[in-house]
Amino acid sequence: MFSLQFCSVDFEVLAFCVNNLEEKIHKRSSVRLTIRKIQFAPDQTGQKPTAHTSKHFVMSDQPLHLTASLNKEVFYHGEPISVNIEVNNSSKKDVKGIKVSVEQSTNVVLYSNDKYTEQVAVEEANDQIAAGSKFSKTLNILPLMANNREKHGIAIDGRIKQEDTNLASSTILMEGTTKEVQGILVSYTVKASVIIPGLLGDITASDVTVEVPFLLMHPNPETQKMTTSLLRMTQRLHQRIQKMMNDRCHTLSSHVDFTCL
Repeated sequence: MFSLQFCSVDFEVLAFCVNNLEEKIHKRSSVRLTIRKIQFAPDQTGQKPTAHTSKHFVMSDQPLHLTASLNKEVFYHGEPISVNIEVNNSSKKDVKGIKVSVEQSTNVVLYSNDKYTEQVAVEEANDQIAAGSKFSKTLNILPLMANNREKHGIAIDGRIKQEDTNLASSTILMEGTTKEVQGILVSYTVKASVIIPGLLGDITASDVTVEVPFLLMHPNPETQKMTTSLLRMTQRLHQRIQKMMNDRCHTLSSHVDFTCL
C-alpha cells in the first residue's frame, strides 16, 4: 500500500510531569503545543540585485548583451516584482521575444540533501529586438500560492488550523547556524531570457538567460507598525496644516473680498 506524505519541519513545545528526567514521558502526563517558526524580512537589505551576460553567435563579430535588475532585494508575499530588462543587441541575430519567470528552489537537507526547483510564475512579451539595436523594458511578475495549488513539489509556509497559506518564505541562515538545523532551505530566483529564433523556427530556437536572486518574505511586524505609525503622524500633521491654512484663509476673507479654495 502506497501512501504519499508531505515533507515538512514541525516545531512543538512539550510540557510534562515526571519524577526524574530518565522516566518515560506518558501522554496523560504531558501536553504538546504546535508553534510556527517565522523568519521576518531584515530591516536592512543589500544593493539592488543585478545580473549581466553576453552571448556570442556564429557569424557575428559582436555579442548580445543582456542585463536584468530588480528594484530591491526583498519582496513581501503578494507584492509584484518589477524586472527591468536591458538588451544591447550588437550581434547579427534578431530577438523575437522576452520571458521572465520566478523559480523556487527547495533544498531538503534533512536526510539526502535533495534539491527541487519549480517555476512559480511566468510572464512573456513578444517584443522584437532587431540586430544592432538597443532595448529596455520593465515586466511585472507576481509569484502567488493561488496560481500554484495544482503543482507538486512546491514548498509552502506552514498552516495554523485551517487558515490559508502562501509560498514558503526564503530561508536566511544566521551566522553560526548550520543548514541542517533548518531542515529545509528555500530560495528564489528571477530568470530573464531573450528568445533567439533558429533556422527551423521554434524547433531550433535558443535563449540567452540571466538569473537574479531575491528574498520573498513576511514583513517584520515591528517595522510595519513603526511605518504605519509614522504614516498616520504625517497624515495628522498634514490635516492640521490644512486646517490652519483654511482658518487663516477664512479669517482673511472676512476682511477682503475673495474666496478660499
